[in-house]
Amino acid sequence: MASTARRDAPEPPDFGILKRLARDQLIYLLEQLPGRKDLFIEPDLMSPLDRIANVSVLKQHEVDKLYRVENRPAPSTSDQLCFLVRPRVRTMRYIADIVNADKMSGRSRKYKIIFSPQKFYACEMVLEEEGVFGDVTCDEWSFYLLPLDEDIISMELPEFFRDYFLEGDHRWINSVARALQLLNSLYGPFSRVYGIGRCAKMSYELWRDLEEESENDGQGRKPEIGNIFLMDRANGSSLQTWTTSQRCAPRWCTRGWWMTPSVSSVGVWILGQKSLLLTRALRCCSMPRTSWVTPWMLSLPQRRQGMDIKQMKNFVSQELKGLKQEHRLLSLHIGACESIMKKKTKQDFQEMIKVEHALLEGFDIRESTSFIEEHIDRQVSPIESLRLMCLLSITENGLIPKDYRSLKTQYLQSYGPEHLLTFHNLKRIGLLTEQAAGETLTAVESRVSKLVTDRAAGKITDAFNSLAKKSNFRAISKKLSLIPRVDGEYNLKMPPDMAYVFSGAYTPLSCKIVEQVLERRGWQGLEEVVRLLNGNEFAMADGAPEDGAGGDAQRVVVAVFLGGCTFSEIAALRFLGKERGCRFIFLTTAITSSARMMEAMAEAKA
Repeated sequence: MASTARRDAPEPPDFGILKRLARDQLIYLLEQLPGRKDLFIEPDLMSPLDRIANVSVLKQHEVDKLYRVENRPAPSTSDQLCFLVRPRVRTMRYIADIVNADKMSGRSRKYKIIFSPQKFYACEMVLEEEGVFGDVTCDEWSFYLLPLDEDIISMELPEFFRDYFLEGDHRWINSVARALQLLNSLYGPFSRVYGIGRCAKMSYELWRDLEEESENDGQGRKPEIGNIFLMDRANGSSLQTWTTSQRCAPRWCTRGWWMTPSVSSVGVWILGQKSLLLTRALRCCSMPRTSWVTPWMLSLPQRRQGMDIKQMKNFVSQELKGLKQEHRLLSLHIGACESIMKKKTKQDFQEMIKVEHALLEGFDIRESTSFIEEHIDRQVSPIESLRLMCLLSITENGLIPKDYRSLKTQYLQSYGPEHLLTFHNLKRIGLLTEQAAGETLTAVESRVSKLVTDRAAGKITDAFNSLAKKSNFRAISKKLSLIPRVDGEYNLKMPPDMAYVFSGAYTPLSCKIVEQVLERRGWQGLEEVVRLLNGNEFAMADGAPEDGAGGDAQRVVVAVFLGGCTFSEIAALRFLGKERGCRFIFLTTAITSSARMMEAMAEAKA
């Protein structure tokens, strides 16, 4: 349990400047094409753009109409077209088709391509192959960092996980390095840098090279961030259901069970066709929202009694105006609660949580495998079935050949043979693998099989195969105590550790590594864990102050997740920061989840 004499965490730096810098640069690039123009925006840039520069700002700088980059022909009639896009080959072909169609019709227009966050040589090559390179002008919108919350910054690169970890494409490493350089120039210099993973190490080394090439104008400035920790998604894939998320977001909607402490971040709850953005300010309120909203609304009729004309005027102009907004928010919050409770109370959900906990603890593996088979046969959810198979594979260091073939066959029969590519991708990335039977055990297994029934022989085969290859997950879990051992029921109302995000069943590996490294000021004593995680760890201290020196900056840590960060990890590290009196800032290539990981594998090309 945390000490009661903890220090308050320092306030996070003001990341609003990141938005202002991005907006100013975008406006400058738009003004390089003077006059009225139509702007074509790639779909996955629309939401980030709206946070930086909304429609009214764009209109002020002579943007006439907005279009989505789509497969259908462009309907624009403007003489100037501007394209705000990601550096993707298919998008270059889309633009080239527009330019070539104008050429064939004899129409003369100006074309400008703004790449975000940077342009790649491959894109220029495609434009040249299509014969339009000389007809367009190209610029870069160095939009590397988007603040989502006061302590969450996203690079908005959801394809990073697939591109790097599956396809081995290193093109986004430069974007990560430049993002770190920007953060260091505005809020550094960072005194301590820790990291683990090949991708993390490559990003760090390129960032240091960029720092050496540029003029280091941060010397002498008071830093706002003292520590930074880089880690790969490969070193801590989160495939468990974040059961706490069923409680966190709308915990003000009722008393009792939903009073579980919550430190989750910005999220979107889907209510029919309407999305409700739940901000951290609401999620982390110190009491259930209805405990003050409802009495306030109910008291209004009584409060208006006995008012004079002036007071009545103030009541109508001030308080009733707020009532309408509060009533709308309360309706949406209650709707969110009903939607979440409907899912949580389903029998399938409860059974799935039990299976996940059993897999994490290494109990009832055969029963869990049978549950997954039933889940597949009933066609409950293709993504959930994949996630459960991957969780079984990771915790058991691969599926035994018999189970792998059986589950794969059943899945393809239930959901279609097109998922062969999905299995190939999952195997390639190491999320769903097949164990290699131990050669030294084969002879013994064969002799024993002849002496028992077929059913018993199958169980013995399973046992031999599980012995043939030691599970790294089990070893890491034991070394770092990822699965808490508590007497009785885990206390979710006053949680003792970060495992509360999974209802006390599991502490996210990435968060536990961060905790241990920061506590030890390095990797000393974690050599075995590092070996099991395939190494590539590093720790650098550039003029790090002594203990007690350096002020609040030394209690601010940037946790960099390369490949995506989950809400469970955000919640866990926020809890740790609260307990330790420090502030965690989350920098991620994108907010992700186990479902998004599975979808990325299903969509990726071999």
